[in-house]
Amino acid sequence: MSIELIEPTMLLTGASRGIGHATVRLFHENGWRIITVARSPFSSDCPWMGGPDQHIEADLSDPDCYGRVADEVRRRLPQGRLSAIVNNAGVSPKLDGGARMGISQTHYADWLDTFNINLFAAAELSRHLLPELKAARGSIVNITSIASARVHPFAGAVYACSKAALAALTREQASEFAALGIRANALSPGEIDTAILSPGTEKIVETQVPMNRLGEPGEVAEAVLFLCSERSSYINGAEIQINGGQHV
Repeated sequence: MSIELIEPTMLLTGASRGIGHATVRLFHENGWRIITVARSPFSSDCPWMGGPDQHIEADLSDPDCYGRVADEVRRRLPQGRLSAIVNNAGVSPKLDGGARMGISQTHYADWLDTFNINLFAAAELSRHLLPELKAARGSIVNITSIASARVHPFAGAVYACSKAALAALTREQASEFAALGIRANALSPGEIDTAILSPGTEKIVETQVPMNRLGEPGEVAEAVLFLCSERSSYINGAEIQINGGQHV
């Protein structure tokens, strides 16, 4: 049976809200089978057929879980093929009241937990599941951030550094895995209308976003689907900005 005739399967981390929810819904509507990973239990706010059975509850801040998650994913794969990994899980530590956490206020434990979730989980899952990605000639999509390339008034230093490192990881994956038929790309969202937004974001939209509006989670999800499809078959190692022109 050809790869094209097999229902494609996506692994999505950080599935509990926002961009994760929108991505799950869109991929499900387009005939994908979805395996989700989040530290919280499966959410009935984001239903799809088989969702509770295809959800893996795991805390990606604990590196000991990466191998277990990969084993769970592998056990659920049809014919050992994984068509996509979408590394959407991310945390952005804040001070009390949601204030920005600078370098002088960030402790080692904050750096370690944030990098485990935002970077190391993405690297380790691609390593553990490389044979399954190769079998499907799959795609990796890493969700970075506009904060990886500029100082942001709300996203702190540890978040920015972890997302910049994730952009670098994307380039490394694109270079190393291309010979295996695997493409790796990143999406860099700006101000997206999700629960993670800080008070005062409206001022950024008014003064820094040429389109003068927030982005919608579904707009990011559409780009994820594009990068996981054959329509993007010659795109590899790219980081696509999704911010209404904020980066300019």
